[in-house]
Amino acid sequence: AYYNATGYKSSGAAESFLMGGCATVSLDTISNPHILTIDFGEENCLCADGRYRRGKIIVTFTGKYRKKGTVITHSFDNYFVNDNELLGSVIVTNTGRDDYDHINFLISSNAIVIKADSSGQITRVSNLRRIWIEGEDTPERIDDVYLIKGKSYGQLANGNNYKMIITNPLRKEIGCKYFVSGTFKFKPENRPLAIFDYGDGECDNIATVTINGETHTIYLP
Repeated sequence: AYYNATGYKSSGAAESFLMGGCATVSLDTISNPHILTIDFGEENCLCADGRYRRGKIIVTFTGKYRKKGTVITHSFDNYFVNDNELLGSVIVTNTGRDDYDHINFLISSNAIVIKADSSGQITRVSNLRRIWIEGEDTPERIDDVYLIKGKSYGQLANGNNYKMIITNPLRKEIGCKYFVSGTFKFKPENRPLAIFDYGDGECDNIATVTINGETHTIYLP
């Protein structure tokens, strides 16, 4: 349930695509900022994307999604995906329209993933820009398309640091599970640089990674 009060576009198809009926959604518009709570329950539930979830995602927002200046903050309460616990926050700020009349969003995140197999934790600090290039003029969410730019850094479960920079914008079509195009460079500590390429726009799980001049095809889960 994506409520118009938040600026998210309500769509039964999108709800099914994203959550598969696992979550109970409540909206508090009395509080300031408003609060949207997505509750997956205390036991794992298999969602439409093939992942098991439990716990809550709590979203606070100061205005409508489309309105310049709106700040949307995502935080987590005992939230697990495939038994991996997610901590931290994601802050989305509507920075207004660019020269092409596309709405831009600044995304700042500081996240920790505690791995289910007790092999450590992954941290990530990111500063990204999300550009809404298609689907703004329709009531459905599933036809929305975004371009994502920016970079992130953090630490892998083995303790090594890493850096990531998007070299060609990543194209995210909400109707597709995967990025359909775009490239980024990933440099883990004490390991060679890897260049990932999501392809030419097809919605599939195929990507390539190039390391030391050798390119390999990979199949995303």
